[in-house]
Amino acid sequence: MRQVEAREWWLWGFAVTVTLVLTAGIVALTFPENHLLQNSELRDLREWVRGLAFLVLLFDIYTVYQQLQLQRMRRELTQRNQLFEVITENAADMIAVVDCAGNRIYNSPAYQKVLGYSSEELKVTSSTEQIHPQDRQRVVEAAEKARITGRGERLEYRMRHKDGTWRIVESVATAIHNSEGVTESLVIVNRDITERRQAEETLAHHTLHDALTNLPNRTLFLDRVRHALALSQRHVNYKFAVLFIDLDEFKIFNDSLGHAAGDALLKQIASRLIACIRGIDMISRPGRTEDASTFVSLARLGGDEFIILLEEIRDCGDAIRVAERIQERLGIPFVVQGQEVVTTASIGIAFCATSYINPEDLVRDAEIGMYRAKREGKARSQVFDAEMHNVAVKRLRLETELRRALELGEFRVHYQPIVSLQSGKIVGFEALSRWQRPEGLLSPAHFIQIAEETGIILPMNRLLLREACSQLRAWHSEFPYDPPLTMSVNITPKEFAQPDLAEQIGSILVEVGIHPSCINVEITETVAMADPQRSSLVLSELKALGVHISIDDFGTGYSSLSRLQGFPVDTLKIDRTFISQIDTNRETSEIVRIIIKLAHNLGLKVVAEGAETEEQVSLLRQLKCELVQGYFFARPGDHAAAHALLSKEGAEALSFQTAAT
Repeated sequence: MRQVEAREWWLWGFAVTVTLVLTAGIVALTFPENHLLQNSELRDLREWVRGLAFLVLLFDIYTVYQQLQLQRMRRELTQRNQLFEVITENAADMIAVVDCAGNRIYNSPAYQKVLGYSSEELKVTSSTEQIHPQDRQRVVEAAEKARITGRGERLEYRMRHKDGTWRIVESVATAIHNSEGVTESLVIVNRDITERRQAEETLAHHTLHDALTNLPNRTLFLDRVRHALALSQRHVNYKFAVLFIDLDEFKIFNDSLGHAAGDALLKQIASRLIACIRGIDMISRPGRTEDASTFVSLARLGGDEFIILLEEIRDCGDAIRVAERIQERLGIPFVVQGQEVVTTASIGIAFCATSYINPEDLVRDAEIGMYRAKREGKARSQVFDAEMHNVAVKRLRLETELRRALELGEFRVHYQPIVSLQSGKIVGFEALSRWQRPEGLLSPAHFIQIAEETGIILPMNRLLLREACSQLRAWHSEFPYDPPLTMSVNITPKEFAQPDLAEQIGSILVEVGIHPSCINVEITETVAMADPQRSSLVLSELKALGVHISIDDFGTGYSSLSRLQGFPVDTLKIDRTFISQIDTNRETSEIVRIIIKLAHNLGLKVVAEGAETEEQVSLLRQLKCELVQGYFFARPGDHAAAHALLSKEGAEALSFQTAAT
């Protein structure tokens, strides 16, 4: 508009000047003395008047042209104003124009859509009145900087909605200068980013928190431990501890009642732990003042694992007292799906030390302490020490070597003969696993527990079962005993928990081509009685397969013969701890006699394992024990050693039969 006004002033000024000149010329022609001019002068004057008239005509044309240009510029400006109005009226962003004093010049309708204020309501308020008091000074400083530099920075702050809530806006200010280059106003564009910021905060929260319990997750917990480590390095008197909590037998509960019930229990446990640590904020102990407090952080690492950070403690005794309080609180029954559930937890405690640099190491050592607590009987706490770390390192190394041994085929099957006390003949073998390492042969006592816990036992025992069955089939062809030789194989707890155990064994028997009746499946008494209902189902599936079933290590568990009546069992194997004392301890001898008699009354055969002396074998024969195995007959050996026994004795057992007669 200034450009249009300037051109108009120039045009009209020029018109006035030309008009004055023309007027003066016409007046000059009317002077009396001009009539005295000669004819030649009159002619020249006429030419001059004609020229002047032509100039006036050109001026008129130019004036019309300039007027048309002014009209065009007015139309363009009008269109721009209309476009600006359309944009500002319909823009989702809030657009405001304020002068240097902070007074509102213009507010777009978006203010009413976003914040609920009409233009009339905003005009009577300051431009900073709706800004959050904590953000106001920052906004004023940013606006002043924009006025001085002419460039505004992107800024986020809170603005009050008409309903009293706060919205988060993203703002950019642009300076408007006058003809002298001085800033006379600011155009401010505000965008409501409340929902975006809430979504980002929700995403960030989910990234650092457990979805089920809403507790901090491992990432956030490790960050807090890292902070605690930094404090302990700066302040020698600052001490803290980490408690690693793992629920005992949670998997059994989860498998029995379902994952929904398991999730419900975990939520209740999380709530109870939260309530518990709130009570830990003040730990009553001698030597502490009333305002001494312990800062506690709780997190869920996943599954049934929780972890606690105790800060500002005096010594490890404080952490132990906290663990005892947690055990006590968790001992109160939970109600899940209308049922009372009692659970316990094993807790590992790692106390801060100068040797720790990474938070992961502290959590790892607390977890090692937890595993020690589980091995010692569960439902207890255990403080980590250096020896545990050494054991854990050895365990990890052994686990790695086990996996490598599985890949390299280093596991071997050794066979120990099972002898009939009536005929003195070998009636079968028990397949036993061995690990052929470069430094020598290892018995299962050195590796079977870790293989079981890590799951390596599953592929390992499947390979051993296939090899033992193949060897038995070869012996059937070479030594056609009647009845055929049998093979006893041990089923570990991890295998017994497999839902398709019978199907896996059956497929191997079909693959090898061995009759199921030649296979004795041995399950320990403890595994069988851990969950009698499920055990009955699994044993029935195995029995339907056609294999024979033996209860191994009988007498070391907590069952009784009467409880085993419900299981489709064929044989009992009396544990070697009883057989080793049968000839030296009268009470043990009587226990063995009662077991054999009751087993026979139930229609079960009895195998005595661990017989090492002639006296033990003689007593077992007197007690009418059918089968026996032990070092008295032969130590476990490879297939060549077993083949040698069969070849040497032929249809007879060892020289034992001759000695017995």
